[in-house]
Amino acid sequence: MSNHPPYGVGDASYQAAGGIEGLRRLVADFYQLMNHLPEAAELRRLHPASLEQSMDKLACFLSGWLGGPKLFAEQYGTIAIPAFHAQWPIGADLSEAWLNCMEQAIARQGYAADFAEYLLAQLRVPAGRIVQASRNRHGH
Repeated sequence: MSNHPPYGVGDASYQAAGGIEGLRRLVADFYQLMNHLPEAAELRRLHPASLEQSMDKLACFLSGWLGGPKLFAEQYGTIAIPAFHAQWPIGADLSEAWLNCMEQAIARQGYAADFAEYLLAQLRVPAGRIVQASRNRHGH
């Protein structure tokens, strides 16, 4: 039995992910997969040619989202994730491609199995909201 607080309480998830360094490794693997997986090609096209800022934004967002320092707000201001992403028509296929890249990136991190499952399950929530916000804006 582990003695860590439940994920989602305080900064337990942030610590389980290895802090900001761990999150930057996760994000680097995520974008590396997105760059190379054929099923993520359409998703990759939605991103700028240089992924440097995308990588920083995602790592900073995940930091605060997982209970660590709110780096995104400090560096980029506030963001409503579904509303921000609704500027592009993001359907279930793109959402699944994103989650598939993230699932494979998570698997590379050596996280505890229960944390890996928890993290992917948590990421499915905003992914679903993004698809819904996009449907509401683009009508499909």
